[in-house]
Amino acid sequence: MDIKHPKHIIAVSAFVTNKQGEVLLVKTHWRSDTWESPGGQVEEGEALDDAVSREVLEETGIVIKPLGITGIYYNATSEILSVVFRAAYECGDLCTQPEEIKEAKFISITEENIGTYITRPNMQSRTLDAMRASSYIPYETWETKPYVLKGRLD
Repeated sequence: MDIKHPKHIIAVSAFVTNKQGEVLLVKTHWRSDTWESPGGQVEEGEALDDAVSREVLEETGIVIKPLGITGIYYNATSEILSVVFRAAYECGDLCTQPEEIKEAKFISITEENIGTYITRPNMQSRTLDAMRASSYIPYETWETKPYVLKGRLD
């Protein structure tokens, strides 16, 4: 009997707003029909909050502070588990990584106009959940042997 071991991908993205309440969105070369929150794959051994900070910086030039998790989503077709963070803008000027990101900007998104910018229903759902979140899912990073709490977001 062959045992099939799962090979899921874990991805992260960030819902980030500026002082004007606009949302940081990117348009990628391979999904240029929609805007979406910046993010990407978690590297092996990388904490999720570190991964989302790294991805946003790489894609947009913006430094963020992850505040908490607003949702967890699973793409059963691609076997991708996506974790969405709410994050605060810390500093930086928008600049894109041209080989991956076609465009990045802060956009005024509302529940009424979201479909104009974010055309894919799964991305709309994640963004709306992040916009509406009044609390966060607790998240911890641990090392074991010995047990050391590396970080916690509530």
